[in-house]
Amino acid sequence: MRRKVTVIGAGNVGATVAQRLVEKELADVVLVDVIEGVPQGKGLDMIQSGAVEGFDMRIVGSNGYDETEGSDLVIVTAGLARKPGMSRDDLLRKNEEIVAGCISKTTRGSRDLKVIVVTNPLDAMCEVVRRITKLPKQNVIGMAGILDSARMRAFIAMELGVSMTNIHATVLGGHGDTMVPLPRYSTVAGVPITELMSPERVAAIVKRTAGGGAEIVNFLKTGSAYYAPSAAAVEMAEAIFNDRKKILPCAAYLEGEYGINGVFVGVPVVLGSGGIERIIELKLTPEESAALKKSAASVQELVGLLTV
Repeated sequence: MRRKVTVIGAGNVGATVAQRLVEKELADVVLVDVIEGVPQGKGLDMIQSGAVEGFDMRIVGSNGYDETEGSDLVIVTAGLARKPGMSRDDLLRKNEEIVAGCISKTTRGSRDLKVIVVTNPLDAMCEVVRRITKLPKQNVIGMAGILDSARMRAFIAMELGVSMTNIHATVLGGHGDTMVPLPRYSTVAGVPITELMSPERVAAIVKRTAGGGAEIVNFLKTGSAYYAPSAAAVEMAEAIFNDRKKILPCAAYLEGEYGINGVFVGVPVVLGSGGIERIIELKLTPEESAALKKSAASVQELVGLLTV
């Protein structure tokens, strides 16, 4: 039986997610959006690209949710994008309404459903999905740390002039200004970056990573990042569908891990067919632990404003 993914939102992120999914032949895709004609047109365009790219997966564009029945995975990208000067927190009210409405219609009639959340503010939107769907905590996963770590890896590669394939970066915490990049757990061919560059350059990379999304928003003026976010979401889908047991930084619902309880926070997890199969607890310094708990408190403050 072929796998089926519903992508909610046919904007830049959602459409790019759908395209990457079918090009990798991971699943058939239902692309849903409220704007009439947009998912249908983009879906048809993607199907026609299959003749060139050589894939045979189906893409259906829809303004409704009947076609989503039987989905194995839902990727939520619907919501307002940030504008210059707007924080992720500013998006909370409107995107809560959008995500709650979409996910309640999508989860009907789907089997052993997993949900990957991309919409910002990411960690709070994960909680919206968990509350609405009543899914097990391991089945609701936020796409945050992979993107943040990818940005940090790119900045390290740019700084040192080395291949990104040699670089591993670790970023914990909420997906926002309070994220916690960990330089001593970030390496080039196994060597910590703290041994390869000055403390000042490390600090600059940490700062740029935390502001990575805002930097792109400021360049684009009328939109936000979508190439890297879509790649991160599809890496998660691939790990789930192929049961890779891949260690990836994702937003997970914590119940005591890292001394944090009852909130989604970015941490390393083992991602496989069971969703989040295990949370990995790194040994943190007192300073790192305090920063992570501060980030979690910031997420908790947002969650306290939710109405669902």
